[in-house]
Amino acid sequence: MKITRAIGYAVLLMIAGCQSNHSVVSSSASKQAGDIEWLYWLIFWICLVVFVLVIAFFARASAKSYVGGEQMAPVLPIDEERDRPAKIGISIAVGITIVTLFVILALSVAKGKAVAGLTSNNPITVQVIGHQWWWEFRYPNPQADLTVTTANELHLPVGKPIVVLTASRDVIHSFWLPNIQGKRDLLPGYQSAFSFQVDKPAIYHGQCAEFCGEQHAHMGFEMVAEQPDQFEHWLQQQRKSSSPPQEATAIRGREVFLTHGCVLCHTIRGTDAVSKAGPDLTHLASRRMIAAATLSNAPGSLGGWITDPQRLKPGARMPAHLLDPDDLQALISYLRSLQ
Repeated sequence: MKITRAIGYAVLLMIAGCQSNHSVVSSSASKQAGDIEWLYWLIFWICLVVFVLVIAFFARASAKSYVGGEQMAPVLPIDEERDRPAKIGISIAVGITIVTLFVILALSVAKGKAVAGLTSNNPITVQVIGHQWWWEFRYPNPQADLTVTTANELHLPVGKPIVVLTASRDVIHSFWLPNIQGKRDLLPGYQSAFSFQVDKPAIYHGQCAEFCGEQHAHMGFEMVAEQPDQFEHWLQQQRKSSSPPQEATAIRGREVFLTHGCVLCHTIRGTDAVSKAGPDLTHLASRRMIAAATLSNAPGSLGGWITDPQRLKPGARMPAHLLDPDDLQALISYLRSLQ
């Protein structure tokens, strides 16, 4: 019974792994991810061949030395002539192993340099800042009012070189886009940079890959890779301040936002809410997900996140807001209007 249960758990884990949106061995969408995938499969096949050969030689040796019944295996005297082929075979195997390891080392160094980044005279620059437990993305501009700040949803154009500047506001995080690039650590008090280029338009899932606290597993984000004209349209839209609500319910919701605890942590450009403690909500309704890609950006999820975030992400920095039903619905209506 225990064995059957263990097999069942193993099958479920395999199925869960197959359904995961993290993949470093398929759907590569950049040259860097392709290099990582190529090196992975090379090492995989080498290890598989070595495993099969070891098992084969072990089985052959076991079969030759097998003694049935209660008989004792005879102790063979030392015979240099008889043992010479075995010594030659072992020497050849050791030599092949050393050469193979050096080949893997050389290829790893070469691919590591290739993955390290690319150069360009006109890259798109994005600042990635890790928080417990969400992501802040900034698109800097020499003109301060044209700088775009968003959260947990990274938009990038395909076919354009990207430079990512990393930082952390609290502990060590790790920025990981499995289909695009390897893992990059975000260290408190230290800024690093790397670059890549996305070749295929799609929505890719990213994740923090360094344990950073209780909600590390729920510190995800989405990367939307789109055509350059779509990216420019999105960027221009994000640069705008929020539009004043037109409907009575949304107008009431804005008053709820500005007179309750929300205003203490969040920014909505065009209003008196200017706090930087939490994510910028100026264009919240344009995002597909909320709570660091944990929940869909739907009215029910938004309401649950506002009223009881600890039930959804225990330890999250956001406190619960106990609003009466009418105020809650008005607040949701306002937040849903922030396109």
